[in-house]
Amino acid sequence: MISLESVTFSYEYGDEIFTVRTRRSIKNDLVSLNVSTEGDVFSASVESSDEIIITELTARFRFGYCESDRIFLNGYQSWTDSYEHTIYDKMKGIDHIPYAINDKHAFSQYGDYSFTDYPCIQGELHGWSYGYIRSDDNYSFVGSLSEDCGFTLIRTKAYSDEIVFSKDCRGHAMCGKYDGLKLYLASGPEKEVFDGYFDLLGVKPRPGAKPVFGYTSWYSHYQNISSDILGAELRAISEQKYKADVFQIDDGWQSVVGDWLYTDHSKFPEGMKNEAESIRASGMIPGIWLAPFICEENSILYMTHKSWLLRNEDDTFVKGGSNWSGFYVLDIYNPDVRDYIRNVFDTVINTWGFRFLKLDFLYAACIIPRRDKTRGQVMADAMDFLRECAGNALILACGVPLASAFGKADYCRIGCDVSLDWDDKPYMRFAHRERISTRTTILDTVFRRQLNGRAFLSDPDVFMLLNNGSTMTTAQKMALGEVNASAGSVLFTSDDMAFYGDEEMRLLGGFMRMRDAEVTSASMDDNELIVTYKLGEKLITRTYKI
Repeated sequence: MISLESVTFSYEYGDEIFTVRTRRSIKNDLVSLNVSTEGDVFSASVESSDEIIITELTARFRFGYCESDRIFLNGYQSWTDSYEHTIYDKMKGIDHIPYAINDKHAFSQYGDYSFTDYPCIQGELHGWSYGYIRSDDNYSFVGSLSEDCGFTLIRTKAYSDEIVFSKDCRGHAMCGKYDGLKLYLASGPEKEVFDGYFDLLGVKPRPGAKPVFGYTSWYSHYQNISSDILGAELRAISEQKYKADVFQIDDGWQSVVGDWLYTDHSKFPEGMKNEAESIRASGMIPGIWLAPFICEENSILYMTHKSWLLRNEDDTFVKGGSNWSGFYVLDIYNPDVRDYIRNVFDTVINTWGFRFLKLDFLYAACIIPRRDKTRGQVMADAMDFLRECAGNALILACGVPLASAFGKADYCRIGCDVSLDWDDKPYMRFAHRERISTRTTILDTVFRRQLNGRAFLSDPDVFMLLNNGSTMTTAQKMALGEVNASAGSVLFTSDDMAFYGDEEMRLLGGFMRMRDAEVTSASMDDNELIVTYKLGEKLITRTYKI
């Protein structure tokens, strides 16, 4: 049973900071804090007659944990590890990584490390937007109904029997009404609490989104793609027995990240319109990869449009991460940036003819909040802008805070990138929570499965059956394919199907049948993931070594 302990509201006005701790609404001549509970919905909103700077808005609740409870808290963005924990687990940030390495690779930019404490205390976990404490088949669900006004940090503290909700709004200047915390707190079976949450949000998958099977070029070729290479892949997937819906050209078609209208003509001499036409002639939807809010240091955009870049308080450019030559973030509120992105989308969709857009590294838009907008507000504006630019084209959002994509993206990545090794290289296991890992993305897909068909259609990333440098065993490949097929709606591969033999076709046939399966329960026991599927009238339980 969850019960309110206190609400803490702190704000700056003039040169003073004021703090109140209460369980009920309060009001003075300047501000009012409105605290209410109606059914399963708790609210703590703020109104002010003059501009104030919010420094904290937190609600603490009592919750009695049991030793057998399992805790799920949604990670900050698509790639952040997100799976069930015991009440004794703890979370590591990036403090254990030497500063020089952190600084070089900009690890802090990929997740919540620069604005979230990682105390690394046994029994203290955190996540964003929604989560639950599961006791057998009963879910004590907690979820924010107001992420567009600011992301909601959820901390479970098993050692003190608390759940703490904090709005990511420190430094937010406001006047008028601020929705603040609005939480759905319910207990019941999985389907009941998740349906209740999305009903209150008023969110449904977009009507044009359908489950898809297809190909993406990344994991076989990475950036080393060309018209000849993709032409061979297109023929191979067109000729196999299972009809593909989408053929997506991933990173590598553009000259440099950010210079989207400069195709690499040494690779694609006839241009991208020709590529889209070839895909469409093969009976598939043409797909293409873009990262609309960033540009790498080697780009013409970076070198010639410095005024388009987002800046830190010290006037340095905001890094987005360390991929490619290093990359920086565009200011989505700059009118010239918006005009540029609109032009890119118009060209890609209406001139070239691509109708399936994988939009990546989206978290970059909200790395830095504005004085008048929280990260959640910035990300909401960014997703609304992308939806406007894309029109009726299909959006697959990737590297995005998930709640910002609810109802706005047709498809959304719900895990990190797969790795050619089961859990990537040993030294990478000490890196940030957004690192690549097949093991982790399987767990992400299983434990974020409830979003599929409610918030959007889920993309679990690809399955792999060919080696192509992979060291995964057949059992590991089967685990990846079965989980992707049953818990997601995007079943993609990067395999060149011309090299599929009888064994690969047998496994693929199994994955295609698993697309009709429903995950009814999942749990972890040490190094085993136990998943029960309903397939037709049958219940099938699989135990995967994790």
